Amino acid sequence: MTARIAVDLLGGDHAPAVVVDGALRAFQDDPSLHLLLVGPHDAADAVLAAVDPAQRDRMGTLPMPAVELHPDDVARASLRAVADGLADAAVSAGNTAAIVVSSARALGRWPGVRRPPLAAVLPTAAGRLVLLDVGSAVDPDEHTLITHARLGAAYAAVAHGVTAPRVGLLTIGTERGKGDRLRRALPSLFAETDLPAGARYAGLVEGQDVVTGDAADVVVTDGFTGNVLLKGLETAYARLGPPGGDAIGVPPRVALLLGVAGTVVVCHGAASGADLADGIAFAARMHRRAAVAAMADHVFENQQSPHNEVTHE
Repeated sequence: MTARIAVDLLGGDHAPAVVVDGALRAFQDDPSLHLLLVGPHDAADAVLAAVDPAQRDRMGTLPMPAVELHPDDVARASLRAVADGLADAAVSAGNTAAIVVSSARALGRWPGVRRPPLAAVLPTAAGRLVLLDVGSAVDPDEHTLITHARLGAAYAAVAHGVTAPRVGLLTIGTERGKGDRLRRALPSLFAETDLPAGARYAGLVEGQDVVTGDAADVVVTDGFTGNVLLKGLETAYARLGPPGGDAIGVPPRVALLLGVAGTVVVCHGAASGADLADGIAFAARMHRRAAVAAMADHVFENQQSPHNEVTHE
């Protein structure tokens, strides 16, 4: 199945070189992949020049003038390409806040989603774990984290085949009353929440549970804490190896934006060419599996389809 991916050529700390590298890797690995290169002419030309002329019909460009071009402009254009039907998904390693806001504006947020979360998948000793939010909502309220729990459960079930996901709330201790005001208020609300995909609230979890995977399949936290935890684990895994030693198919430097009406993959700003290639491949896989629509079916079961009610900021 063909997948058309809009690639932000200026996203990331080392763009456009690593993005060009990642785009070429992904393109060569997947003969059904079509890329829409979004950004300045010279970066797009570097990709086109390295592609076999016989394969260039799988490569399109959305050129933008290099003069006074800001990376956030390219991210917005990539997301607009998805909204306009020019691409099936977008991949960017650019500024997280700009991507989240632009995604909400271009694609629309699902009903009840105030701040779309970024969900990363981490290797654990038990297999894999969905961690969210990892950088979008740094100061959420109770409603936001409850919504993120529902989105994370649907994501774990649809994209990663987790049956009846266990959803845990990250805090500093499992004893009653531990944590800040937000964390102390949430357990009773979680216990009353109807989670999708047969998921259930598994209680409070701590940092070590993110490594073992024994207590939960989905771990919910604010974007500030999640981002700090994710970057620390990325470094540890890169130097020491991941727990269990097995690849899980989705590297930690790739996250899916949940709660918007489209497929948006966000890569770490320090992503390498290999990371970008993984992000592009993951976006193609999510499109081919119609993952966004399937997640919506879980989250809004017995309700009207959110595709008719998206909210644009």
